[in-house]
Amino acid sequence: MAGLGYRAEMAAWDMSAVDADFFEVAPENWIRRDRSPLYALRDAGREIKLHGVSLSLGGQAPIQPAFLYALRELITDLGTQHYSDHLAASGDAHQLYDLFPIPFTSSEVTRISDRIKQVQDILGMPMAVENTTYYTNIGEMSEVEFLMQVVEQADCQILLDINNIAVNHKNHHASDLPQFLAQVDMQRVSYMHVAGHEFDERFGLYIDTHSQPVEPSTRHVALDLHQKHAIPILLEWDHDLPGLHDINQELACLKTSIST
Repeated sequence: MAGLGYRAEMAAWDMSAVDADFFEVAPENWIRRDRSPLYALRDAGREIKLHGVSLSLGGQAPIQPAFLYALRELITDLGTQHYSDHLAASGDAHQLYDLFPIPFTSSEVTRISDRIKQVQDILGMPMAVENTTYYTNIGEMSEVEFLMQVVEQADCQILLDINNIAVNHKNHHASDLPQFLAQVDMQRVSYMHVAGHEFDERFGLYIDTHSQPVEPSTRHVALDLHQKHAIPILLEWDHDLPGLHDINQELACLKTSIST
């Protein structure tokens, strides 16, 4: 099963021709707005999953109940069973439209898990958190240790981004894909993200641009996890979006069985 992140540039596409089994949208783009495109996808049998960008679980500002009440209405209206956001900070007084890392410390595990519990209490459902890319960070434990301690204390799910693990390994010589995934409780994984990334010579870093085809090693790992654990895969493509034909080719590669 392969899904696709819905982007504004797709509004003019014939969505019936997109070979995606489900779609992911940012709820911030649909609260108090015309949801006709989402209704059309839902009514055609395409599940809608909500993946937020503004919760700022790693921020210092209080969680905003008003936003969560509006989000809860959207969840009910669409009949979706899935909401997620990033295990990162994205601004307090102002939305910064970028993701900033959370220090990998025990005190932050407790603080962030308490914030997740607050969100889940208001929504009346479990949420998922996505492991993110980071370009610098501090801490007393590895990223995967931090992730697993948070989700266990919060009793929430994981949106497992395979591309982000690969980018962090390239940039920081952090855990590679096999090492990272060996420590993840796959029973908590709701679905996976895959995407492409680029090397930026200005910074000497690989940047999580979502603007390239999925790297073969990333795709192989995602397909292996899908075969072993029946975890769906979703393609993200945010910049330099290609046409429908190329997107369908990428989706087809995410539905191809691999030899064991």
